Amino acid sequence: MKDCQLCQSAGGALIWQDERCRVVRVEGTEGAGFPGYCRVVWHAHVAELTDLAAAAREHLMMVVFAVEAALRELVAPDKINLAALGNRVPHLHWHVIPRWCDDSHFPGAIWGPPVRPVPARPGPADADLRAAIGARLGVPEVVR
Repeated sequence: MKDCQLCQSAGGALIWQDERCRVVRVEGTEGAGFPGYCRVVWHAHVAELTDLAAAAREHLMMVVFAVEAALRELVAPDKINLAALGNRVPHLHWHVIPRWCDDSHFPGAIWGPPVRPVPARPGPADADLRAAIGARLGVPEVVR
């Protein structure tokens, strides 16, 4: 689709991808305060999980789970939020968001108003995140 931002761009800094989906780090103000915040984006323009065949859904969720596990290891958050909204961008993607009890929006959703200042917290290096995701998927670090 020519007017879909996830069809036209990666949707963030490319960390990992294979032939079906990609993992991008969310940058800018949207990712501020949530170090390691990633999106898993299905390459083909598909709006809903049920538009995918069962094997494709399984693959997508395997990548989401690998990103979650990698972030838990690398940034040790108090919680991981998983969200698949697609209200603004009707292109299948999952948000994988590390959360801390003292983050700017906790316990609310990151899309709501902040309740405290953003604490300084380092994020994982792209190379470390790429390696951790690849190790969990049992595939080499693939970025094209």
